Parts: sequence; structure tokens; C-alpha cells
Amino acid sequence: MLADLIALLEAFTPPDPRQASNLRRMLDLARSEGDPTSRHLFDPGHFTASGFVASPNGAGVLLVHHQKIGKWLQPGGHIEPGDSSIEQATRREVEEETGLADFDSLGLLDIDIHQFPAWGSDPAHRHFDVRYGFRAKTGIVEAGDGTLDIRWIPFNEVARWNAEVSVTRPSKALQTLVR
Repeated sequence: MLADLIALLEAFTPPDPRQASNLRRMLDLARSEGDPTSRHLFDPGHFTASGFVASPNGAGVLLVHHQKIGKWLQPGGHIEPGDSSIEQATRREVEEETGLADFDSLGLLDIDIHQFPAWGSDPAHRHFDVRYGFRAKTGIVEAGDGTLDIRWIPFNEVARWNAEVSVTRPSKALQTLVR
């Protein structure tokens, strides 16, 4: 998986200086000793996988009300030992959190490094998040694992639900892809 992750990151063209910096840091982590996909690697952090899913009509994005941190975010989470690729991990997370299983991949959409708060016995740490874009074939969703609620949010309203650039930037990129 790591060789594929490195190749995926090396092929990514960062659209802005922040993502260029994230890309350098992600490549350093991917090439480091140990398993950077392990959810137990807290220094400097570990890779996670998430998906920005466009509605079937291309009018909005799927956001979930995240149980642990109480924010509206894209579905995503930790990479599991049985995951064969980052995209497969992302698909699994989207399905677990939203019940959505029928969607087309639009490829690597965004990369982000963000702080995740301490939870249980895990200290605060960084998530090196690899984000795929998808387009749903159906609008039928159901809140699942770790999800308090789920909504299709019109693209022009995303910032009302979560104004963090970590959510608005990839939502805008997804909107451009599906229109």
C-alpha cells in the first residue's frame, strides 16, 4: 500500500502553497520507517482517508455530523490493516458512515494535515488526510458508524455548516469537477 500511496501523492499537483507544503510533509511521512497508516502512530501522526461525495445531480456534497468532535465534516477515518489501498479505505469509510455504496470515483481531490483532539487514551495528534472525490449514484443515505446525522449540503451553503478551509476548499474543488 505504501508504494501506491507514494505514487498517488507524487502524481498530485498541489493547487496552492498550503497543499504543496502538506504534500512534502506527507511524502516524508510515507517514506519514513514504520507504518504511517497505523492509527497508533501519534508522532508526527498518521494517514487517514476521507471522501467528498457529490450528490447525484451535482448540486451538493455529503457531510456527516461527526460524533467524536461534534462538527459537520466529510465522511472518513482510519486506514485499517485489511484495506488494500487508500481509495478502498476511503470507500469503506464512506459506506460505514453513510450507508452509501454506489458511487463513482473522481480521483484524488485534496490533501490536508489537521490536528485531531485527544480522545480516550489517544493523545491529540495529526491526521495526514488523503481525500478522494466521488459522485453518488443515489441520494439515499443513512447515518452510520460514528455519525450523529447526515445531510446533502448545497455547495453554496457548505461554509454555513463548516467554514474551515479544510472542508470548504475540497468542496469547491468537487463542485468544479461535477458541474
